[in-house]
Amino acid sequence: MRHDHLESLLTSALRSPEQLPALNSSEWDLLLRQAGAANLLATLSCLLEEHGVLDRIVPAAREQLEWARVLAHRHRQGVLWEVRLIRHALADLGVPLVLLKGAAYTLAKLPPANGRLFSDIDVLVPEERLGEVEAALMLAGWAGTHHDAYDQRYYREWMHELPPMRHLRRASMIDVHHAILPKTAASRPDPALLRAAAVPVSDMPGLHVLAPADMVLHSAVHLFSDGEFNNGLRDLFDIHRLLCHFGLDRRFWAELLPRARQLELERPLFYALRYGMLLLDTPVPDAIRKELAGPSPALLAVMDALFRRVLLPDHGSCGDRFSPLARFLLYLRGNWLRMPPLLLARHLLHKAFLSPRKSGPEAA
Repeated sequence: MRHDHLESLLTSALRSPEQLPALNSSEWDLLLRQAGAANLLATLSCLLEEHGVLDRIVPAAREQLEWARVLAHRHRQGVLWEVRLIRHALADLGVPLVLLKGAAYTLAKLPPANGRLFSDIDVLVPEERLGEVEAALMLAGWAGTHHDAYDQRYYREWMHELPPMRHLRRASMIDVHHAILPKTAASRPDPALLRAAAVPVSDMPGLHVLAPADMVLHSAVHLFSDGEFNNGLRDLFDIHRLLCHFGLDRRFWAELLPRARQLELERPLFYALRYGMLLLDTPVPDAIRKELAGPSPALLAVMDALFRRVLLPDHGSCGDRFSPLARFLLYLRGNWLRMPPLLLARHLLHKAFLSPRKSGPEAA
């Protein structure tokens, strides 16, 4: 496994799982800690099983990974059950319902679903139907989590989603989106284009997932425009798995770049492909690499220094003393991309000094 200054045992493992039986107990201890910090324990277990080497690793590590896979299986069952209940709650509306991110991977049986854990179910609906959808979900037991007046305005006037909703009995979370970027962002892909190209989920009438190119682009914009990187490596590995899967069809690569231009998402796609190749050896055709425009060399050097730190697991063995600064700067960048300067200054001031202290799902 190769290593450099900004590298982790986990990224090496994701690139070359067939080499993991050679690790000793202390190396496995470190790898499992990194995988836990990156929310990739169950994914690592599934990856080893796919490569036929799970039975050849250190027994103590194998036992922990097998338990992680059991938990992931139960999580998958829970997701399927929650999606059925959401579908039932909205059935009378006749609203087009598109699943996003983890729930979409699970329902569409895509490679990133194997071992993937996530905290909420994301759906995309037309903005003009938001009121009906919210009311129907409330009747079925979901309730909003952000009750502060500022938070309500933040979500309903400026963002691309309703305030997150939690079920009163099951505590399951749902995020109802009407777009994939905020209303205040400089780039706003037309959600109607995404819904029009969405693909039906087999055996689940009324449910759709994004088309292959759109799914990759949404994953890219979510990772590289959001500013939160707690699950950064997991999300990058999602993109890697999607590209390896969809990329087997030449039509996918022919459609990806034109679609990115149509949706104004060329820059997030550039970063997704670049860091997928750098960290995970993601296969990308030379023609795509040459045609996709990136930032200037000077800016790219800065972004490399930042992203190559935050995309490692948030664990003491990864990165260096500049990693916390990189996370902070990219958090500011994410907010900058979401809001114009005056609104951003007002928002940061409010969250830092004016809002009551909150924690968990109450924090905007």
